[in-house]
Amino acid sequence: MTTVRRPAREVDYPSGDGKPMAETELHLLDMIDTILLLKDYFAARPNVYVCGNLLLYYEEGNPRKHVAPDVLVALDVPKEPPRDNYLVWKEGKAPDFVVEITSKSTKQEDRKKKFEIYRDILGVSEYFLFDPTKDYLDPPLQGFRLARGKYVPIKRIAGRLPSRILGLHLERDGTKLRLFDPATGERLLTRLEGREAAERRAEEEHRRAEEQRHRAEEEHRRAEEQRHRAETAEATQQRLAEENDRLRREVEALRRG
Repeated sequence: MTTVRRPAREVDYPSGDGKPMAETELHLLDMIDTILLLKDYFAARPNVYVCGNLLLYYEEGNPRKHVAPDVLVALDVPKEPPRDNYLVWKEGKAPDFVVEITSKSTKQEDRKKKFEIYRDILGVSEYFLFDPTKDYLDPPLQGFRLARGKYVPIKRIAGRLPSRILGLHLERDGTKLRLFDPATGERLLTRLEGREAAERRAEEEHRRAEEQRHRAEEEHRRAEEQRHRAETAEATQQRLAEENDRLRREVEALRRG
């Protein structure tokens, strides 16, 4: 990667104005879900920076040289503090992984301009494109890995695209971009899905606890019934023994009399 350094003057790198936003709400939700999934997945690793829709400047002193990845992951870059923008020369490296949630209106930028910037200037190791509405991309999820200065298409494994950078596989689920962990054999859950799963587990645990309570109450009732029957039988036997004893005494009295 080559950067041009011009330290002679202070340069204002804007963090908001002119920043591209997601194409539609659907694109926005895919972008947010993917960013949050990766933030949660790398939460325990302080030197993995995950962000997205953030202006990335790659030539010091030239604020016109920028791009805004929808999702980016940079290994060996501290996640704190929060950034207003990503300055490649300040961070010491470009992102290692980028996803663009693409559409027909951003086709030229995502397939050519950004493709070339990520490949030729930034040297992004892995670049993925996801077209949630199948607007133009066929197949709608594609991945490229940098090899000898060129982007080589990533081959699918069980219908998914493996990312060496993440250690995860990417897959399309309707209009959603999903992340699959081959180590666990499970998809990563979004925060909403995680909350819903936790609620289902809590409801299931409550149901099992109620079933156990009902079983315990039923066992107690049966034990009480058995105890009552035993006490009744014992009392009956006692009365019969007393009656037999009384009759025996009467018979003996009649014999003597």
